Amino acid sequence: MNLTKYTRRNTIEVTIGTTKIGGQNPIAVQSMTNTATADVAASVAQIERIADAGAPIVRLTAQGRKEGEAFAQIIPQLRAEGYPTAIVADIHFVPQIASIAADYVDKVRINPGNYRTDNGELEALLEKCKKRGVALRIGVNHGSLAQHIVDSYGDTPQGMVASAMEFLRRCRAADFDQVVVSMKSSNTRVMVHAYRLLVQAMDAEDMHYPIHLGVTEAGNGIEGRIKSAVGIGALMADGIGDTIRVSLTEAPENEVIVANLLIDHFSSCTGEFSVTHPERYFATKFVRRSNITTPIVHSEITDLFRVIDSNTYNPTAEWRAAILNLDNQTEGVVIRRKYTDTDYTTLAVKAAADMGPLLLDGLADGIWIDAPQFTERQIEQIELQILQASRVRISHTEYIACPSCGRTLYDIEGTLAQIKARTSHLKGLKIGVMGCIVNGPGEMADADYGYVGAAAGKITLYKGREVVCRNIPQEQALDRLIEIIKENGDWTEADSTN
Repeated sequence: MNLTKYTRRNTIEVTIGTTKIGGQNPIAVQSMTNTATADVAASVAQIERIADAGAPIVRLTAQGRKEGEAFAQIIPQLRAEGYPTAIVADIHFVPQIASIAADYVDKVRINPGNYRTDNGELEALLEKCKKRGVALRIGVNHGSLAQHIVDSYGDTPQGMVASAMEFLRRCRAADFDQVVVSMKSSNTRVMVHAYRLLVQAMDAEDMHYPIHLGVTEAGNGIEGRIKSAVGIGALMADGIGDTIRVSLTEAPENEVIVANLLIDHFSSCTGEFSVTHPERYFATKFVRRSNITTPIVHSEITDLFRVIDSNTYNPTAEWRAAILNLDNQTEGVVIRRKYTDTDYTTLAVKAAADMGPLLLDGLADGIWIDAPQFTERQIEQIELQILQASRVRISHTEYIACPSCGRTLYDIEGTLAQIKARTSHLKGLKIGVMGCIVNGPGEMADADYGYVGAAAGKITLYKGREVVCRNIPQEQALDRLIEIIKENGDWTEADSTN
């Protein structure tokens, strides 16, 4: 990666229906439906809304045979209505469904954690994909690595890379190069470092496949947008990423708006900056540069900190160069930038994408958003959320919430709002709110408590990775979750003065 300027990583071109990614093609936005895939009319209508919002690629879950075969109706109907949208089948648990979906779709996404290494299922799928011109995404999830990977590496970024490389080598052996790779995690630090390690590993073996970016289970609202912008922005600043998805627990059309905002923001990156001490850049692990233990927001600045401004169109590279060139590497540094945006969400996304990378790498000790068009309280809230999304300072309850898909059997968006209303005062607590068991137990692995859809109208509750209540009625689940939090001594009463 280039520390001195914004340059996109060179990749091969992959064709996904009428959309091409990698090579010289622009970064492509995608989203995922949350309708039941077998409901053809509802799925087609939502795909069209997502496409109209500006996403040329849409993914649908295919957890069973009826969902896999539904593509035989969905795609012709889309084409008849004038939508060339590239359609992706998302496969979990049942590799045989990938073979069914590959008869119809433009790309298949598989999770290496669900495939055996000794039965030829992957090779059979690759052969079918070659014949039809279907692309493949190797989608590694932090929370669902294969057991042999966990046994060797644990659930670490290194393990995620080992999982991806194992499958990429099998693709190469089968002479199949229409491959995209992703390394999803709800932890931005794990996600960013896994992608960077992957790029190093691929380069070492002369592999140049396109990369799909995303922070999984980011949540909703400003929090979800900031968390996504921190993780995705850090990699885009390094020139990594050929297609992106912003995962929000909201209508999927909203994801497209944020993703396009990020792409537009980075399209203006210009300027080259000299870095005289690149060995100080901690690209694939977190090491704090200075001896400042608690990063600060602008209202907490004292004379101990040096403030470094950026006025260019490539603030991340400018700040990085300035910090790495400091003679005193223990000096506290605050990064500052003036923003003229009048939309609060736009300000939050841009600032998170600009400043998050410096925090993820331990280079900056504080942030200062200069935006006098907003109140001090509004600015401080964005700053605190950026620090939390970067995993350097916790000031709010954190929600690891999936964006919902056709596997979800309850209203996850409404449920998340109810859970937030009753628990948002629990500073520092992490609560997972997951639609189903596919990503649930794994992706919320570092959550303190979990609320996971188990069946229609049924919820399973977790304390850490352990099941506490299984398959209880949803109408009882939130009250029971709060009881469990209290029983474990993690409950505090809300301050009525705030």
